[in-house]
Amino acid sequence: MKATEPKTKITINTTIERHVNDVWHHYTDPESIKQWNQASDDWHCPAAKNELADGGHFCYTMAAKDGSAQFDLEGIFTEVEPRRRLKFELSDGRKVAVYFQETHNHTTVVTAFEAETMNTHEQQQQGWQAILDSFKRFVEQSVS
Repeated sequence: MKATEPKTKITINTTIERHVNDVWHHYTDPESIKQWNQASDDWHCPAAKNELADGGHFCYTMAAKDGSAQFDLEGIFTEVEPRRRLKFELSDGRKVAVYFQETHNHTTVVTAFEAETMNTHEQQQQGWQAILDSFKRFVEQSVS
């Protein structure tokens, strides 16, 4: 792919039976992120740090529970509008936008991200959706 060609965007979403304030809190709070940020039960997020502001840095450590693999997902927040949108650029240059839309104490979270080239688009969509589904379960089970 040439640098001038637009990157493929993939969109995922979920609707959570919680007020947008709860959803936003759990999506951005490092202690909450460590609880939900994994695509499967054999992975976890042992560390999460973020500076929730335009230009702020974030770093989430993703690790296999058996110790066989680990990586940091990190980048810079480019737009932070509390309870409405969160945009960031990953360390590899890909852009991500997360939108929070509240309707009658339900919040729809829509994530659009630029695809990478190592995995198929289907694999990326499934992986990111699995993490978002984990987030939904965590938020709906948490005490408000």
